[in-house]
Amino acid sequence: MEIQDVLDLIADDKQAVDRLIQQRLASNVVLIDQISHYIINSGGKRLRPVLVLLAARALGYQGSHHIDLAAVVEFIHTATLLHDDVVDASELRRGQQSANAVFGNEASVLVGDFLYSRAFQMMVDVGSMRVMQILSDATNTIAEGEVLQLLNCHDPDTTEQRYMDVIHYKTAKLFEAASQLGAVLAGRPADEEQAMARYGMHLGTAFQLIDDVLDYSASSEQLGKNIGDDLAEGKPTLPLIYAMRHGTPEQAALIRRAIENGGRENMAEITAAIESTGAIAYTSRSARQEADRALAELANFPDSPYKQALAALAEFSVARAY
Repeated sequence: MEIQDVLDLIADDKQAVDRLIQQRLASNVVLIDQISHYIINSGGKRLRPVLVLLAARALGYQGSHHIDLAAVVEFIHTATLLHDDVVDASELRRGQQSANAVFGNEASVLVGDFLYSRAFQMMVDVGSMRVMQILSDATNTIAEGEVLQLLNCHDPDTTEQRYMDVIHYKTAKLFEAASQLGAVLAGRPADEEQAMARYGMHLGTAFQLIDDVLDYSASSEQLGKNIGDDLAEGKPTLPLIYAMRHGTPEQAALIRRAIENGGRENMAEITAAIESTGAIAYTSRSARQEADRALAELANFPDSPYKQALAALAEFSVARAY
């Protein structure tokens, strides 16, 4: 099953989510409308809301709250993007100027706050304390992950474990929550709920690790952002951490200085060091292991096109070029 087949399978649900997103973005404050629509309509794979839809359907849910929660998850994700781009001083997002580059940092932060609070309004409408618990815990963990990443920035002594902690907190947590929500809506027992949560966590980890790979091996046009952004911001991602550990003293010193100072001045030499040490292959293998763990969590669920689609997402997470 290809990624387009996955999207076609839930086309009606996804259209319902898109309609709800447009409805709930509405605000009497014109600037909120402008920025919200700018980033929501700028494209993106929308994998997190897709996970809510697929997990709910795979476990037999027949109601409509999966539409509401898919929109909530997208609002939370979009809020994190708005805040991320301000913290990182990013200029590109999904192939176009980032919201902060167009509207300014202050407006981007405040509209991110609007999207968070709108998401919580919509959670209340679902009327489930369990849903509230999962999503409030997730947003809190994501915030912790942002701070962890900030602490790691410009620190060349960041360990692989510290970096994986950032991935689990900052990126994988919302994948985990999205998948878990489908099981909660379907009223599945605790073991199935946790299996679906672990599926999402491993999927999100694989996804981020491949993002790390693509930051040194794709083109700006493919990624929709500038190549080497992480290095420019002094972020020690897994390819850099591995290359420092396994490269020559000269390569390690070069990467160390780049992380400490940020910038793209020695991008060609650093990319060569990453390639020559096998750091890209190592990171790709780590992502493959995470995708395999995600697939293993699906083993005990009944077969259906929706389960097959969840498995296809795990394969897509490691096979993609964007």
